[in-house]
Amino acid sequence: MKKHTGESIRIFKNPILESFTHVHPIVPLLVWTPVILFLLYRGATVKNVSSFEFFYLFVFGMLLWTFTEYILHRYVFHWDAKSAAGKYFVFLFHGLHHDDPQDPTRLVMPPVPAIIIVSLLWSLFSVIFPAQFIDVIMAYFLIGYLSYDYIHYATHHFAMTSKVGRYLRKYHLQHHYAGEKSKYGVSSPLWDYVFKTTTGPKEIH
Repeated sequence: MKKHTGESIRIFKNPILESFTHVHPIVPLLVWTPVILFLLYRGATVKNVSSFEFFYLFVFGMLLWTFTEYILHRYVFHWDAKSAAGKYFVFLFHGLHHDDPQDPTRLVMPPVPAIIIVSLLWSLFSVIFPAQFIDVIMAYFLIGYLSYDYIHYATHHFAMTSKVGRYLRKYHLQHHYAGEKSKYGVSSPLWDYVFKTTTGPKEIH
């Protein structure tokens, strides 16, 4: 696949606002790793989560991430908006990436929208899940998010020579170029199989 050689699509006239739409791929790791370590530490020392609980919360947290990734990608980032404001929202969050999928500065989530989304999800999960476990759940959830970010970056910029890597890369690029409403999983195709969206109807433009 060809590398991105042109200029990025400009979103904002204001150069400061525009700068917030571009991000170096190392930024999510720098932002979220301290948060993850703090949450794991607090889970072990303050919330007294046991080793066994850490294990099954890891499995649960990763599944929770893949499910959230699927729901957001399918129903929010590919929302069939009718209003001008709705269409602009979809374009800002995801349509831009489909218009220029190889732009290396827009393949991981910028910190500002990522923090907003994580804060909203954290508030929701805090209502649903026990207070003792929420820190560890969120730590593993964020590990899942980072995995997604870097798998997504790799699918657009690296050959991914391993068997799993080749599969994920081909799967995601088919989401971009097959012209179907399908293949919403990036870090995992699990929920596409559950909800039968490994293939789908053609997109109407």
